Amino acid sequence: MVSQRKIPSDGEECVNMVDFTDCPVRNKAYAGANGSKISIIYNNEQYMLKFPALPKKNKDISYANGCISEYIGCNIFESVGIEAQNTILGTYRRNGKEKIVVACKDFTSPGVVLQDFASLKNTIIDSEHNGYGTELDDILSAIEEQTAVDPIMLKEWFWDVFIVDAFIGNWDRHNGNWGFLYNTITDEMKLAPVFDCGSCMYPQADEEIMKAVLENKEEMNKRIFTIPLSGIRSNGKKINYFNFISSLENQDCNKALKRIIPRINMSKISEMIDEIPYISDLQKTFYKTMLSERKERILDFSLEKLKKREIKRSKFNMER
Repeated sequence: MVSQRKIPSDGEECVNMVDFTDCPVRNKAYAGANGSKISIIYNNEQYMLKFPALPKKNKDISYANGCISEYIGCNIFESVGIEAQNTILGTYRRNGKEKIVVACKDFTSPGVVLQDFASLKNTIIDSEHNGYGTELDDILSAIEEQTAVDPIMLKEWFWDVFIVDAFIGNWDRHNGNWGFLYNTITDEMKLAPVFDCGSCMYPQADEEIMKAVLENKEEMNKRIFTIPLSGIRSNGKKINYFNFISSLENQDCNKALKRIIPRINMSKISEMIDEIPYISDLQKTFYKTMLSERKERILDFSLEKLKKREIKRSKFNMER
């Protein structure tokens, strides 16, 4: 039986905390580099339980905040109407220590398996690069040439996800962590929910870094305009979200910008973050501030620039 503890939270008398320690463990294994993963049964359904990874950059923290990032990222995708993996934050006791973990609902089932985009990209026989190559032109060419799903729909989805990744600061959306659900019986393929968002929202930042960013304009600007970069490359270099989106050079990206921004409800996102029981008030302020700043200074700025350009072109065409 899974226990639920209740602790006080700001603005509430208590919040349920799921303890996954006693959940039945299954033999299914999961790939991926960021932290240990086990398969469990929770409420009669299968979940992948992800443990916090050791920090790769900031050695001053005991473990990265990837589980919190996973939860926030997936919930933000859902909030803008892009299906994402269901996630539940909780705790797990191992070797006498209790850690914050995230349970990610397993969206595969008997006869339905996950195939990443890299695998689909490998079916393009004339492609010059392997499936895991993240050069933007190669990805877009593979999207257009593949026949497993509607290429128009897939391209729109790709750019919608790109805009949301820019919003949440995801630096690791590569060809192995997005893809499709393949029905081995019917030979049908459909998009899988968005998953693996643990690299968004600055998972390597501890409270000291968060405080410094909130108090220092230069540090804030660095994390809006300079880092993180996208996992996707253009001409061999990782894409800078601000430079790429605000350039308005890609029409499909511009269309996604116009689709996604009206769906972003900052009030609901703030409420979601405020309800997380495992993090401090400083962390909550940091996450809400960074999201607000990234929306305003990357997405809103680019959309306003796009609108001005469209008005200017419209006036020019009318005067001709």
